[in-house]
Amino acid sequence: MTVPVTRRWIGALSLATFGMSIAVLTPIQVLLPLQIEAIDPDGKVLALGWITAAAAIVSIVVCPIAGALSDRTTSRFGRRRPWVLGSGLACCAALIALGTQHTILGVAVLWITVQAATNALYAALSAAVPDQVPVQQRGVVSAFVGLPLPLSLIAGTFVVSAVVTDQFGAYLTLGLAELAFVLPFVLDPTDRPHLVDTDRPRLRLRWTSDLGWAFGCRFAIQLANAVGTLYLLYYLRDVVHRADPAMSVFLLILIYTAGVVPASIVAGRWSDRSGRRKPFVIVSSVVVASAMLVLGLGNSWPSALLAAVLMGIGYGVYLAVDNALITQVLPSDADRARDLGIVNIANTAPQAIAPALAGVVITSLGGYTPLYLLAGACGLIGAALIQPVRSVT
Repeated sequence: MTVPVTRRWIGALSLATFGMSIAVLTPIQVLLPLQIEAIDPDGKVLALGWITAAAAIVSIVVCPIAGALSDRTTSRFGRRRPWVLGSGLACCAALIALGTQHTILGVAVLWITVQAATNALYAALSAAVPDQVPVQQRGVVSAFVGLPLPLSLIAGTFVVSAVVTDQFGAYLTLGLAELAFVLPFVLDPTDRPHLVDTDRPRLRLRWTSDLGWAFGCRFAIQLANAVGTLYLLYYLRDVVHRADPAMSVFLLILIYTAGVVPASIVAGRWSDRSGRRKPFVIVSSVVVASAMLVLGLGNSWPSALLAAVLMGIGYGVYLAVDNALITQVLPSDADRARDLGIVNIANTAPQAIAPALAGVVITSLGGYTPLYLLAGACGLIGAALIQPVRSVT
């Protein structure tokens, strides 16, 4: 494909990604820790860990299956949009129900449902980029698709911390917002790639070494991110001794986003013009690692602020360019959503591993400093793993 996508299409995809992100990121940063703490104050760390781990395991299974089914959907409304709408509705309903829960089991079941729905949504949305965006435009499009992640953290955290602070109202607001933001993509008439029954691709699995190295890099970076952020609210309360840790998380997210937005746009455009992806991924991985090291060695509010700046710049560059790089090493055009669903395991598996890993490190190795040093090491491993990729420079 050589025809650039329109700004309208990019905007609709960005809004849908924003809705997905606000539904899955805001609860895990603020609402879930507070909800679990209110139910079981003494067992909050263990409960948060196993709930997020269980949800991540379900996500690992759901995403590639939903992607494979999306690749083979023959609806006249397209391959992707029916899955976007169905997943969006399921996510909205689960979030609203989550707001009524006052037991650990109820929270677990519904959070797993939210994660399953958002991963099915991710499989369809992520495949839309290689479906319709030419290679020379994928860096900048990936930047605008990546930007909703930090922006959703700001918007979502602000809403549930300062505007709608009761549990049910917060979850209701997130659910309705998620559904509203995915609708423009569902209704966009330009997004109509569809199959007839005879065009359905055979279910098969192809893998290349370049995709494997790119998968490994993403896994390492996302593990660093998961280890570094899962217990951030507890870290700010118990180690840094912030009086209002939820608002402190929000301030860090603001600073982080101030770095992500310009870094992502500039890196996406620069990567498209130069035709190079790997140097941007390597440098950004090293910057992410340095942010974790600052956080772990500082154990103070000023060091947390500096880490947020570094993390914003590093992760902003990474989000834009790594997404573009992944689309260029996919082995099959017919199985894009399925393959991207498999690649998404590199996003979700760290969420399953991080709670157990972090729990062992915190309890056995002396607290949060070893935890963030481990996260920094993961970032450096990510930088090393992208270097063997050959098909993309």
